[in-house]
Amino acid sequence: MNRIDNIFQELIDNKNQGVIEIKEAKEQGKKIVGTYCVFTPWEIISAAGAIPVSLCSTNDKTISDAEKHLPRNLCPLIKSSYGYAITDKCPYFFFSDLVVAETTCDGKKKMYELLKRIKPMHVMKLPQTYNSHEDLDMWKREVVYLKERLEKDFDVEITEDMIRKQIGLRNEERRALRDFYSLGKLVPPPVFGEEIQLMLNSVKTSFDKDSAIKMLRKTTSQIREFYQNGERRVEEHRPRILITGCPMGGAVEKIIKIIEENDGVVVCFENCSGVKEKEDLVDESIPPIDAIAKKYLNISCSCMSPNDNRLQLLSRLIEEYKIDGVVDVILQACHTYNVETYVVKEFIKEQKSIPYMNIETDYSENDIGQLTTRISAFLEMI
Repeated sequence: MNRIDNIFQELIDNKNQGVIEIKEAKEQGKKIVGTYCVFTPWEIISAAGAIPVSLCSTNDKTISDAEKHLPRNLCPLIKSSYGYAITDKCPYFFFSDLVVAETTCDGKKKMYELLKRIKPMHVMKLPQTYNSHEDLDMWKREVVYLKERLEKDFDVEITEDMIRKQIGLRNEERRALRDFYSLGKLVPPPVFGEEIQLMLNSVKTSFDKDSAIKMLRKTTSQIREFYQNGERRVEEHRPRILITGCPMGGAVEKIIKIIEENDGVVVCFENCSGVKEKEDLVDESIPPIDAIAKKYLNISCSCMSPNDNRLQLLSRLIEEYKIDGVVDVILQACHTYNVETYVVKEFIKEQKSIPYMNIETDYSENDIGQLTTRISAFLEMI
């Protein structure tokens, strides 16, 4: 095992540290706020003295429980979210005092109606476009409503200075994450896609943000140093793959594994929990509520119509990461991302002139054989 392997093995060994941190915080009287989506403005929650946590929703362990209440042909992410909630198998949901969600898609909106029976909910009304002052004004009001809900429920006052402090901290975390996943721009890359995702997940469940930022910067610096000293772990001939599409989780994990077991390497994730939310910072030079509203509304999710921001981001990432092929991962019954595959495919193949494939899947392993055949053929073509 080389030095870079040791870094990621330590993350694997500490994968349950987040649960321990949240349990201890709860015992100390801290408020916990569960979230499902990158549209949730974490800075507002943190400014209330609460800890924002991402709730479990990325595997099929509780889907059969969810299907007792939800239709079988619903998106697996929605069923997983609901299943973890009703079974109390997600410790982050169990410890949450409030859950904040957004009206990103119809399936989620209807699921939240059931979820509020078992946990206090605050649902933010997300505009479906980001191209007008009316959209921004609407979203700004929703950010204010969240602030007022947190103040009321937690008996606190959230000042502009408190929000600014959290904006600065979260921007620093975004910068550190960008520095880390930019390692994928190196040719050959010093890390595998599985390791990039491992780090992203580790930081997401590290709630002492100052310590997480220090760890990120130290890790990135060490990997660059080892790389500059000649340590190579990824063969240069491997096709460089960008993954786009639905939020990362069980579906993306199995696809990364297949790609990298068949002589490819994932160097960039455009998905929500990858690059998408972290590329733009919150503007620290304007009033904080305005800045937060502007930054979060600009996230290029397929629930937006039109979603030109996604194509602009993909174009830049393909150039910066020297991408050889794009894999578009669609969760079954995710209609917005599925419809958008036509435009993405057209853009990738005609304007960027590189190979593209889309995969519709769920969190199970039932299609591993079929996916292996398709993905290995795609990589051989590249």
